[in-house]
Amino acid sequence: MTRCLAWSGSALGEYLVESLQIWRLRIEIYPSYHGALFFNLSAFLIPAVYGTLSKMWIANIDASLVSTTDAFTYFSCIIEVLNEGLPRAAWCDIISLLHRLSLTYTLISIQSILGFLLSVIFLFAAPGFVGAFVPGKVRATSVKYIRILAFDSLASTLNTAVSLGTRALDKPDVPLLMSSVQTLIQIFLELALVSTVHVKGFTPSIHTVATIKLVCDFTGAVVGLLYFLYLSRKATAHMDAKRLTWFSYASLKELILPGRWTFTESAIRNAIYLWQIHGVVSMGQAYATAWGVFNTIRWGLIMVPVNALEATSNAFVGHRWGIYQRSRHTPSSRASWSDIRFISAPAIRSVLIVLLVEGPMCVALSVHGAGPFARYLSNSDEVAEITAMMWRSIDWCYIAYGISTQLATVLLATETRWYLYQSLVSNIFYALPWAIALPKIGITPDTAWTYHKWVFGGSLVVSLGIIIVVDGIWVVRLHGWRFLKSSSLISAGRQG
Repeated sequence: MTRCLAWSGSALGEYLVESLQIWRLRIEIYPSYHGALFFNLSAFLIPAVYGTLSKMWIANIDASLVSTTDAFTYFSCIIEVLNEGLPRAAWCDIISLLHRLSLTYTLISIQSILGFLLSVIFLFAAPGFVGAFVPGKVRATSVKYIRILAFDSLASTLNTAVSLGTRALDKPDVPLLMSSVQTLIQIFLELALVSTVHVKGFTPSIHTVATIKLVCDFTGAVVGLLYFLYLSRKATAHMDAKRLTWFSYASLKELILPGRWTFTESAIRNAIYLWQIHGVVSMGQAYATAWGVFNTIRWGLIMVPVNALEATSNAFVGHRWGIYQRSRHTPSSRASWSDIRFISAPAIRSVLIVLLVEGPMCVALSVHGAGPFARYLSNSDEVAEITAMMWRSIDWCYIAYGISTQLATVLLATETRWYLYQSLVSNIFYALPWAIALPKIGITPDTAWTYHKWVFGGSLVVSLGIIIVVDGIWVVRLHGWRFLKSSSLISAGRQG
């Protein structure tokens, strides 16, 4: 009787209104998943197509210089640590519009400063880096190439901050515009100056490619920033936005709390990867070039849908996590199974799409596509043969990678430190022992892939197993170890 009286009058009315608001939010965000996926897919596809074309044109200039462009890819692993630190924390704080704008403004400012400092360091450290990651005969050319692209670090950090910040603001059209402008200008300039149909009287070099890339990356980043500012001012035209500044200590602190986990995870993962890549480069020009072409196929074809699905899942899991947090009447209330399904649904949907897309794509490349495609990219039969062998042996591992990437978004957008934990287990207990063991084994170019396939392919499979276990722990912690539980909303309401 007492409990019935507690539900009478205004208390019941307030509870019903709040419940309706929460479910209205759930319904409103549901239909836009595929729209966001379309924008994200386009944003990742355009530069991937350009990157593939660019490598073909460089191979036409000098096939041995393909490994120089790969050196910049390894060079970018250091930039990636910055780009996967604070920017990936943007998914974790999806609240009011002004609050999210403050986070994005601060993110752009801090990333720009860090990118500039990193550019200066790379400008002076280029010879040492090239000595470690470029085969001997093209090192002199590679030093100048890396120095030209040193300030691409600033363009990259600005680009990533704007892209991830605006995706968290539900504006995937901003990164799409950035990649479209950047890629269209690059294609036009490289067709005119570098391709097989370039203007007469001009002799292209790999340094021409580097200069074009630097200019276009900055152009794309600046265009995206200006478009974001336009959308920001338009959205806040009828709001009190006087306190919205380019830097907020409170916003920085809010980004650092989850960002420290993503930064640490990326730093450890990329440090171990560069250690492993140093061993790949030491196997000679053909093997190093084949690995670079393999990565071009991986990033140009396989990773485009995986990255687009990850970005979409991050945004929608983050939104749903925010709605769930608002629905909790007490901090100690536990999630029901319907709450958990609601939060994780975008990630599960992304997993299903990965299975539908990546499986046929990997089979097609293994059966016929990898060898001819590698020959086009490298202009070398030897490199094409090595690349095809690499792909056929671990192609299926990238299906596992695609699944694990989507499942990891559940942790990345909700409990970021758990994202670090699962990565530490994979890298410290699998990747690191291999990095230590391979130099002691004494591998040769003939035996290298026998071991490397276990290093690179095996880590993808191991990571899938680990993320499934950690996601399971996340579910159990969120649910509270009780498997027969009513909805958290109803339970919390009854306690009132």
